Amino acid sequence: MFSIRLTLTSCGAALALFLALGLPAAYWFSRSRSPGAKAAAFFITLPLVFPPIALGYMLLLLLGRNGPLGAPFEHYLGLRLVFSTGAVILSAFVAGLPLFVRPVQAAFQSPGIMKLEEASRVLGCGPVKTFFFVTMPLAKRSILSGLLLAVARASGEVGVTMMLGGNIAGRTNTLSLEIFNSVSRGDFDEATSLCLLLGSVSMAIYFILDRLQKES
Repeated sequence: MFSIRLTLTSCGAALALFLALGLPAAYWFSRSRSPGAKAAAFFITLPLVFPPIALGYMLLLLLGRNGPLGAPFEHYLGLRLVFSTGAVILSAFVAGLPLFVRPVQAAFQSPGIMKLEEASRVLGCGPVKTFFFVTMPLAKRSILSGLLLAVARASGEVGVTMMLGGNIAGRTNTLSLEIFNSVSRGDFDEATSLCLLLGSVSMAIYFILDRLQKES
């Protein structure tokens, strides 16, 4: 089914973005007290407390074909940032990012990790080597937990996806949106099946997180 494939694609792409962008951001926030870091942390955390539909609308104004970011992308690069697979991926990324960044940032700020980083630098290791061979291994459980939480949130995203992606059948209808569509057309058997599928994934993630917490 298309909605399942799209959900897997968007969650996989969002996971890669969590690691590529969220990991450096979490480390930056844990070490910097600059106004720029505080402002970036504020905007990244905003999806946790801001209504998803309202957030999606604001992003639509920003990234739409007449928006300050969407217009130049479409005019100069021919890229449409809304009502596309890219919009679904962006929605998943925005929704899940704070759930990845915050626990990883807390791990990076732990006294144990900071002391061992200092010891590594005293022994002559550079910042990059220290990050990959000291910081990352010590924070691996928090990183994995953050990834699981973020992917779980991304897989169930509705509000932002509906505004940015448009819920277009065969194009931007994710698994969560397809549940909504099934109920809207009265196909409760399909809605129940999709709910059980999505719920099973969520429960599996919960048990993995619970085990990680017990092991730590």
